[in-house]
Amino acid sequence: MVKILQNILVWSLVFSGLQLYAQDKMAMPFDSTAHQFGETISQEDLKAHLSVLASDDFQGRGTGQKGLTLAANYIANHFKSLGFKPTNKKDNSYFQYIPLQEGGWDQPSITVDGKTFKFVDDFYAFPNSTQAMEVSTDEVIFAGYGIQAPGYNDFKKVNVKDKVIIIKNGEPIKKNGKYLLSGSEEPTEWTTNWRKKLQLAKAKGVKAVFVIMGEDYRKNAKRMQPYYDRKGMKLQDGSSTDFANTFYISPEMGSQLVPLEKMLKWEKKMKKKNKAKAIKAKKNIVFDVKKSQRLFKAENVLGYLEGTDLKDELLVITAHFDHLGSEGTKIFNGADDDGSGTVALLEVAEAFAKAKAAGKGPRRSVLFMTVSGEEKGLLGSEFYVSNPVFPLSQTIADLNIDMVGRTDDLHDEKDKNYCYIIGSDRLSTELHKINEVANKTYVQMDLDYKYNDEDDPNRFYYRSDHYNFAKNNIPIIFYFNGTHEDYHKETDTVDKIEFDMLQKRAQLVFYTAWQLVNQDKRIEVDVEASDE
Repeated sequence: MVKILQNILVWSLVFSGLQLYAQDKMAMPFDSTAHQFGETISQEDLKAHLSVLASDDFQGRGTGQKGLTLAANYIANHFKSLGFKPTNKKDNSYFQYIPLQEGGWDQPSITVDGKTFKFVDDFYAFPNSTQAMEVSTDEVIFAGYGIQAPGYNDFKKVNVKDKVIIIKNGEPIKKNGKYLLSGSEEPTEWTTNWRKKLQLAKAKGVKAVFVIMGEDYRKNAKRMQPYYDRKGMKLQDGSSTDFANTFYISPEMGSQLVPLEKMLKWEKKMKKKNKAKAIKAKKNIVFDVKKSQRLFKAENVLGYLEGTDLKDELLVITAHFDHLGSEGTKIFNGADDDGSGTVALLEVAEAFAKAKAAGKGPRRSVLFMTVSGEEKGLLGSEFYVSNPVFPLSQTIADLNIDMVGRTDDLHDEKDKNYCYIIGSDRLSTELHKINEVANKTYVQMDLDYKYNDEDDPNRFYYRSDHYNFAKNNIPIIFYFNGTHEDYHKETDTVDKIEFDMLQKRAQLVFYTAWQLVNQDKRIEVDVEASDE
């Protein structure tokens, strides 16, 4: 019995040791060198940078406006002062030039069988996701709700390539009032995520999509007018939208395309059989949808710090330095959005540069990249991942800093020691853990994952530059302080920045980056990427 008890004790100790080893495998011992350079990120330097970039002189840093060029030059000069080598060999600069086009509607109209429908009164569209169209076609198909899902497919046995499709808003409801796809009173993402149908339509190669709206069309059309009156911006090659050309139409225009009796017959059949065939609409449609266009270039600003023994692997740190620019006498300074992220990046870059100058440079290389066009649809980061200066296959992660200088509406002065963390576990559980341990070891903030929920209605995960890296299976973290009453207003100014919290959030980025670039193995991608 004694021998048995001894064996049990030995094996229990071995098992406990294995558990402790597993737990400590991700442990991050306090690194005095990392701390030495992390402490160089100071409130004074952050304020000095931000007082320049978010000043009236920079006119809100609008993409395509003079203020953005001033900001780009300021950032480039900072990278030069740190000893970073220019990444653009053609002109020996720190710039990656982004070819862009900007356009707004020029009195568009659409004619159906000789009846002309007017913009806003009968239909609307958004310039940044719909191209100019001057074509005539009779290839028109009513495709139900425009859904393709298990158990329900509006595109079954129908070819919609190069055709105009007409779809209903929402999703099918059964006779008992429950949604067909969910089997409950709750709709699925085919209703809650407006992108899904339009992405599917583009994948199927349609020419255009008409979405029939409800009886409150006119009220909604007028409410949305400021958005589609605004000029849209995209990459010149047209790749900046994931969506098919889309027009939102009134019920009256919808009945001209698909007569009411046909629509009711289709609806009745669908509810009876939980499916219904697409209908060919014998209509001639003439698109006279014109845009005024301006072609120009904007800049991403790239600061490259070469690593040592693992220099072929690369960590990217991003922040968008553009904002909304100016309108008349209004200047949208964008101190928090995203002046705060931009100056955090500048300070993190300086900390790494100081470490290298002291002979403590990173093992992996680091690309500090401030991008433009974020406010216009993540254009700068999209252009970079389509035209990478360094191979994406060698890019280990992207740490994206977008709004880290304020306290949001859900916190107060007593509860401001926090940072929202978004996306850290979407592709790599190791990255998530490294960030948590870095925080616990050096910074001690509350890490809030509220907006990391995949069902988050704000969908922040899809709304900043990290997403273009995530789409390419590169692990990301999005550092964020949440929105507040000054978000996207001219009142987002330097005097409202909380530099103590800006400093702590910047330091968290630094310590996480330090671990990523100096550990022996690159982080693993162990979670399947979302297909959105």
